[in-house]
Amino acid sequence: MLVIVRHGRTAANASGLLLGRLDVPLDEEGERQAARLATAVGPVDRVVSSPLTRARQTAAAFGAPVEVDERWIELDYGDYDGTPLQHVPAEVWSAWRRDPQFVPPGGESIAALGERVRSSLETLAERARSETVVVVSHVSPIKAAVAWALGVGDEVTWRLFVAPASLTRIALGDRGPVLHTFNEVAHL
Repeated sequence: MLVIVRHGRTAANASGLLLGRLDVPLDEEGERQAARLATAVGPVDRVVSSPLTRARQTAAAFGAPVEVDERWIELDYGDYDGTPLQHVPAEVWSAWRRDPQFVPPGGESIAALGERVRSSLETLAERARSETVVVVSHVSPIKAAVAWALGVGDEVTWRLFVAPASLTRIALGDRGPVLHTFNEVAHL
């Protein structure tokens, strides 16, 4: 099973900032959420994490060695990183929702993020057939992983919501990936 985890809460998340590559730690609630995540998942064989501190802190709660994989880093929001959501211009939101190739100033497209996440998933798939592999990441990479599991395009990104400290489970078998659960939060 591939268990994809969104990191716990940060002060920036709690205050409604668009949080991409800014490297901020978990807040106290995020630390509690990380512990609950690890308990909910149970024993794991492998833990992979985004390089950002909030993800690595969450990954550490699983009590296993953490492999950092740059492909699981959050979308680069460029000039909008750290901006309150309501301050992102309406025309930017519209372009993002309309076109997976849209690149915000200084940032990265949803399509480029999807390519790097799918690359990692193809690498992890074989081990996840027989082991429990946890990946600790962020909103946009998790959405890309769900799109991969469902065999749909990156445009689905805007139709998904991923809560802090949520779990998404993807089984890997002979017929490919199967989405078992999405955005689990009962453990919180």
